[in-house]
Parts: sequence; structure tokens; C-alpha cells
Amino acid sequence: MRILHTSDWHLGRTLHGVDLLGHQAEYLDHLVELVRSESVEAVVVSGDVYDRAVPPVEAVQLLANALDRLSAHAQVVVTPGNHDSAIRLGFASSLLRDGVHVRARVADVGRPVELHGEDGAPTLVYALPYLDPDVVRRELAEEDDEDGSVRPLPRSHEAVMAAAMRRVRADRAARSTGSGTAGPVRSVVMAHAFVVGGEASESERDIRVGGVDSVPAGVFAGVDYVALGHLHGPQRLRSPQQAEGDRGPVLQYSGSPLAYSFSERNQRKASVLVELGADGVVGEPELIPAPVPRRLAEVTGTLEELLGATGEAHVQDWVRVVVTDASRPSELYARVRDRFPHALAVEHRPAGGAVSDRATVVTAARDPLEVTADFVEHVTGTAPTEAELAVLRRAYEDVLAAERSA
Repeated sequence: MRILHTSDWHLGRTLHGVDLLGHQAEYLDHLVELVRSESVEAVVVSGDVYDRAVPPVEAVQLLANALDRLSAHAQVVVTPGNHDSAIRLGFASSLLRDGVHVRARVADVGRPVELHGEDGAPTLVYALPYLDPDVVRRELAEEDDEDGSVRPLPRSHEAVMAAAMRRVRADRAARSTGSGTAGPVRSVVMAHAFVVGGEASESERDIRVGGVDSVPAGVFAGVDYVALGHLHGPQRLRSPQQAEGDRGPVLQYSGSPLAYSFSERNQRKASVLVELGADGVVGEPELIPAPVPRRLAEVTGTLEELLGATGEAHVQDWVRVVVTDASRPSELYARVRDRFPHALAVEHRPAGGAVSDRATVVTAARDPLEVTADFVEHVTGTAPTEAELAVLRRAYEDVLAAERSA
């Protein structure tokens, strides 16, 4: 069975105020064509379909259109991530057209979507929604106390994911040995989590509980392929306990289809094409590059350098511009935007200037002129001159005079 693994669409997201919905639509067009051209039999979307719990109407319409087109060629399995609302995403899931399976209920973690490829053999897809320990640690609890009450699981991502995987393995074992199934059973787990060993970027939302956000890779033992979501860079993980040559589960993040922060500017965005055979994953999962609507880049230098040859290669990119002049150039933002029409962030960071992490506490007892002088130094990299201080003082005195006469 050929499976296309994708995640973290974040439909409705913006990048420094730029609407990305059109670019997200281009990626979904690419995905539909990929499913058709590669004879994909199943598409798995491992969470963060939307960027927020209450998505804009346009994002909902885009998802509806995408699911309709994808399901014309393949089975589609979708599960929510930490950005989605499981209730909203899963609403009326039982009424969706054949070929679209939205699994958003914690109670269903041990009940797979059973798919059949061209060879007729079953592939079990266990779609685990994002498991928030504070929300699901009671629902996934398995052992009763002596008095008959349910003891909640420990408050950790590892505990709730391990409990969910115990249900997965129990169901898989029952189906493998049951009289209704002949031969091996292929299995896929979809999970939205931060697995130990994964490399994060700036745009993933913090999911720490009690200071811990990770799940050990060994928790996923017993299945063939783990289609991971949450981290935005495509990456393959390996369990530390997995011996060389061991055909343990293949753990793979597909990553997001677009770069959602400048920390992702060097990532190669992709979808993952996986082939499952009788003995599990066949060969290596293949990364299929996603279309790049506009490159992200960071350019650094003096304003004169950036307006010249240094900035030439990035004029049409989405850029973060770091200007290193000793003093803040006049009309900095306007001159940068004139050179880089797609500039998303402009910073003045004097070369060799000391960066202070000290946060200044501003209280009513502090001299307002000191506060404004500190601000000028923070923005320009140098303390205000006597002439600038005089301007600040006059402005402050004018405000005081206006308040007295009001």
C-alpha cells in the first residue's frame, strides 16, 4: 500500500501579517496531483490541520475542498493536533463521504481505520488525536484502585501516549491472531507529539506539561510506521533501544508544507511517500519536495551594503533585514521596504553592540526622561546626544503643560 504522509498544514496561518491561504491552496493542489500521479492509496494528515481552534471561514472552505478532491483518488485519514479543536474538527465525522475518516475522539485510539490496498491485505491506521495529559489522563487510565475508583495516569505526555499505544498493540495483536485475518497485519500510527530526538523550530506551540514536552521513541514499539506531526522540519527518528538492522517502527515527521518562521528558512519542506509491504515499510520513505511560493531569507549588513550587491539576490524573497550601522539610519524602514518589497521584519542591530538581556522595570517613581533615553539607546544602539535629550525634555515638558491646562 502506498501512503502519503503529511501534517501541520496550519490553514489560516499568517507569516508576520502576510496571509498564506493562497500559498496553502497551492500546496493542496500539489498534494492532489501527487496522489493522482503516484497512485497513492491513502493520505494521512497527522494534526494541526488548522492553525487555531476557531479557524476563519476561508480556511474551513479550503479544507472541505481539499478533502473532497483527495478522497476522489485515495482514502484520507485526518486527526487533530494541539492547534486544532478536536470537537470542531471531528464534528459530524460519521456523516462525511466515504473515503474521509476524521478521528478526533480519545475513546477511539484503539480502533483503527482499516484500509485495503491493491493486494487486498489490510492496513490498520491508528489515528491518535493530540493527547493533552491534563485532559486525557483520566480517560486513558487503565487500572482501578482497590476501592474501585480509577487512578489517573501520571501527568505527562509519555504516560498518556504509552497508554494509547498499549490499546493500539492490544487491538493489533487481537486482529493478527483472530480467525478473520490471514497473514501479517500492516499497521500505521498517526501521532501529534514531540518525540525525543526531534529538532524543533520557533513556530511550534509549546506543549510542555510540568516542564516536560517529550515522548520517548520506544513508546511506539510494535507497529510498522509512525506518521508524526507537530515538528515543522521533515526528519526521521530512531529509538535508542533499536539495534542496528532491527526492523522496528519507522518514525518520521513529514514537517509543515510551508515555512512558518525564519527558523525554518533552511528546511526542505516535503510530504512523505511510504510503501508498506507484507513485512512493513519497503525501502526508505521518500521525501517529495513541496512547492516553494517564496523563499525565506535573512540578510545582514550596513544599509549601504544591503541597498547594493549584498541584497541583490534576495529582493524577491520574504526577508528579515538586519541593519548593522553604528547609528540607526534615517528613514530606515521606508528605505528597506523600497529595496525589499517583501520584507517581513526589519531590525537595527549595531555591529559589535552589546545585547542586554536585562529587563528594565518602569515604575511611577522612575524619571520619564530616563525611560525615554533608555528606549532611544535600545533602538539606536547608542545613548541620545545632548541635543536629542533636549528635544525629549521639551516634549515631556509640553505634555505636562498640556495636562495642567486641560
